[in-house]
Formats: sequence, structure tokens, C-alpha cells
Amino acid sequence: MGFKVAVVGATGNVGREMLSILAERAFPADEVVALASSRSLGTEVSYGDKVLKVQNLEHHDFSKTDICLMSAGSEVSKTWSPKIGAMGCLVIDNSSCWRYDERVPLIVPEVNADVLPRFMADANRLNIIANPNCSTAQLVVALKPLHEKATIKRVVVATYQSVSGAGKDAMDELFNQSRAIFSATDVKVEKFTKRIAFNVIPHIDVFLDDGYTKEEWKMVVETKKILDPKIKLTATCVRVPVFIAHSEAVNVEFENPITADEARAILRSAPGCLVVDKREPGGYITPHEAAGEDATYISRIREDSTVENGLAFWCVSDNLRKGAALNAIQIAEALINRKLLKPKA
Repeated sequence: MGFKVAVVGATGNVGREMLSILAERAFPADEVVALASSRSLGTEVSYGDKVLKVQNLEHHDFSKTDICLMSAGSEVSKTWSPKIGAMGCLVIDNSSCWRYDERVPLIVPEVNADVLPRFMADANRLNIIANPNCSTAQLVVALKPLHEKATIKRVVVATYQSVSGAGKDAMDELFNQSRAIFSATDVKVEKFTKRIAFNVIPHIDVFLDDGYTKEEWKMVVETKKILDPKIKLTATCVRVPVFIAHSEAVNVEFENPITADEARAILRSAPGCLVVDKREPGGYITPHEAAGEDATYISRIREDSTVENGLAFWCVSDNLRKGAALNAIQIAEALINRKLLKPKA
């Protein structure tokens, strides 16, 4: 017997990617249901070689559903995830709504899947598992094996985040602005604070009192929750005119010695990581090559001589996949593979 899976937010970028990945990976589902708000009712979305008609979230019976992949934003998740969980359906939520709740595990399977057995054994659990922010997910996949080897003290990261992280409207704005520039017509700024085409914007999410943005704060808090609360981290998050895949320039200071060669070998054997690191033109990965791929790609691994036990590297991953949809499905797979979740009779 297979699982019954509901995808909430099925018409959005991440929801569509979830449906695609479920089919690609032959997820053991007997039934997959696409759900969204009433305004999307009847919209057709692809699930492998099938077409699903979107149904109304408010009318779905979750008591007969095993897994809900939630990607409809924080407000929808705040209202619906506890209700769905209370009906016996496990919610894997892609929004930021539950990431910082002590009752909810924040999971990247390659990093902290060992948290899941204890969570599932709790009869009073909230029945919600959170997906991290897209920029955090790829970072901790790369940091985990290095932390196990040499213990990370401090991380300095600058992100180069694609517009797809801000949704379909943001992707449309980059396309429309680029076309306007080439055709010498007016460039309209709507989704972003400044023009994004042929530009970069050092501002993602709202500003906080200390001068950091909420996106930067998320990376700090989530890395501590997923990997190690002792790690110090500072981030600068930048939106760049790329459609898909986030990049990060990462500088790490360790407690113990580690060489670039050792790091390269460790990362080559680490789950979820692919090292492409040739010290020659083109011997590294860019967002263009990472788009549509599952791995977290790591390049430009080198020692930082300005600090003791320091390394720097370049990290790229598809934010719609590992940063969102793929990670959520990998959480479900981890639960199934560990026999922590079984289909309802």
C-alpha cells in the first residue's frame, strides 16, 4: 500500500516543483492531490505524465491523507498546518512559519535526520516538520561534514540569490525588465525595491533594528538550530539577476586544523555534495549549471591565510529543489525509509 500525498500551494513555483520531483523519484504514493485556494480551483498542473486538476484546500479531507507538503506561505500554514496535523496527517512545511518553534524540528536530511525518530516517537507532537530557508539548506549540507572533521567556530557568508526565491512575479519582473532594457522602453519596478535586471540588490526581506535583514537573521538562527548552537555566523544576502539557483561565498574558521585537500576529500564523499573544483578557467559550477539539479555543488575550495584554521569555498544549489521542494520530499523519504511513517489503513 502506498501513501496519499497532498501538495498545498500546487500552483506556485515550489508546489509545481514538488509535483515534478514526486514523479521523478517515483515516490511511493497511491494518490497525489493538488490543492490551493478557491481562486485556483480547476487549474491544471503536471504530475509526471499526468495532469492534475487543482482542488480547494478548504474542502479536502486530511483525515485520509498521510503526508501534506505545504508550500502556500506563512499565513496559510499558520492557519492550516495545525488543523491538518491534528487530523493525523503529517505536515512538511516549506514556509518560515514553524521553523523557530521549539516543538517543530527543522530538518535537512543529510545533516540532522537523526532528530526524526525522537520526534515521531512523541505521541503529543504537533505533527509538523519544517523545511529551512533555501539559502540555509545548501549551506548546512556543505558545512556538516566539515564541522564533524574540524569543528566550526565562525562562518561568514555572502549569498547571491536568484529571483525565483521571491516567487513567479519576481521571475516575471526580471524577464520584463531585461526585455524593456533591450527594447529601450520604460523599466517598471514593482516586486523589488530597485531594478533587478543587470543589477544586484543587497536587501532580501525586511530590515531589522540591528541593520541586518530578516533573510540574514534566518540563516543565523536556522544554522544554529540545524547544525550547532555554538556556531557564530554572519551573512549578507543579495538578490542577483539569475532566474534559478542560489550561490554563496563562504568563509569558515575552525577550531582544529583542516587543509583544502582534506576538505575537498571530505566533501567529495559527503551526502548531497558534489565537488567541482579545478583551478582553471571554467573549473567551477555556476547557477546556470546547477539549475534543475539535486546536488549542492562546491567549488573554489582554498585555505584562508588571514585566520588560523580557515577555509573559503563557493557553493551553488537549485533553490527550488534542494532549497525547497526536494528537501521536503527527502524528509518524507527519510521517514519512510526509517519506517517511522506508514500509510493509513
